[in-house]
Amino acid sequence: MDEAELIAAAQGGDRGAFDELVRRTFVDTFTLARRLTGNEEDARDVVQEAYLRAWRAIGKFRGDAQFSTWLYRITANASVTHLRKRNRHRAEPLDEVVEPADVRQEAQPATMAESADSMQRISAALDELPPKLRSLVVLKDVYGLPHEVIADELGISVAAAKVRLHRARRKLRDRLYEEGAEARAV
Repeated sequence: MDEAELIAAAQGGDRGAFDELVRRTFVDTFTLARRLTGNEEDARDVVQEAYLRAWRAIGKFRGDAQFSTWLYRITANASVTHLRKRNRHRAEPLDEVVEPADVRQEAQPATMAESADSMQRISAALDELPPKLRSLVVLKDVYGLPHEVIADELGISVAAAKVRLHRARRKLRDRLYEEGAEARAV
């Protein structure tokens, strides 16, 4: 079955068709949730909530956008909701697990260490952004969505999306510049 047929079947109550949509979109949905929340545990919760919301609202899906774009919006909204709840009940995390460098990459150890350090700094700076700004950066700079789609998915104007993205990038730049200056001073 193609995606349109699966959507139509899911809208008719076919749980198997929806399960197939989940299988086809899970990796992208989880990756987005991971980037928006900053860790795997929260991402799992967000993905579960996103698919639950999608199942409940599948009848409202009109097909104006791609299914994956509709699901991005649900996932982004579920991430914001989850992060708000988490921040209300914030606890100090255990040591963060740093993802290893790509083992297929044939680079010198010093280059790999520098790259891993840069990625860790960028990830930490991204995690410090408020969820609304983080979602804009991820949707634009990671997923490459156009401003119009981002604005539509987040329920804001294109101008607001551009302004918020500019603010988010400026905060990231300032944070990364501060860290770089501190590291050079030491």
